[in-house]
Amino acid sequence: MSKHVIITGTSRGIGFELVQLFAKAGHHVLALSRNEQPIQDLKLNHVTSMGFDLSNESDYAKVEDFVKINWEQQVDVLINNAGQLINKPFSELSIKDFETVYKTNVFGVAELTRVMLPFMKKGSHVVTISSMGGVQGSMKFPGLAAYSSSKGAVITLTELLAEEYKDSGIAFNVLALGAVQTEMLQEAFPGYQAPTTALEMAEYIFSFALNGNKYYNGKLLQVSNSTP
Repeated sequence: MSKHVIITGTSRGIGFELVQLFAKAGHHVLALSRNEQPIQDLKLNHVTSMGFDLSNESDYAKVEDFVKINWEQQVDVLINNAGQLINKPFSELSIKDFETVYKTNVFGVAELTRVMLPFMKKGSHVVTISSMGGVQGSMKFPGLAAYSSSKGAVITLTELLAEEYKDSGIAFNVLALGAVQTEMLQEAFPGYQAPTTALEMAEYIFSFALNGNKYYNGKLLQVSNSTP
């Protein structure tokens, strides 16, 4: 059965692959990214690519209106995939750097989830993409104080939402990804070779988003075949 799926951070990497997987499987997709062009250029059926910035408050109303008008007020899957990474020594990280990262990785995740919840019902699934760097006790990397701490915040947020909405039948889960070969990783760590491709990880997330809520709610799953 066709589902209504919203994915953030779709202009490249995992999000770009996810949109294509859901479209190929016949689902309706709203692809949100600051750059809507890469998905628009694919001309996929049942896919709408919308310019959207998680740090821009006025953009959320556009998503709300789209769901009301085009999807009969129904959202089955929300994948909070967009991420902002700044790699700098802690001594050089400013408040503005922290704000930039947290606006996308934490505040944006919270706000989009909040705005979409009225359109969700029993069986809907919110999947938030975190990082192994945000997992307590995992190996940490110098330079990622803002990024990794923000990824830790959404793990706790997911656990809290699962508790707060436990009677609704809506599931909230968070995937802490290990290193994936994406443009964002290359920009942060030039030359590093990750063991997993963006498509391989997207295939896992695609399946989990559609089926994981049958088995998990309020859970952190570590999706990593290496350390890091």
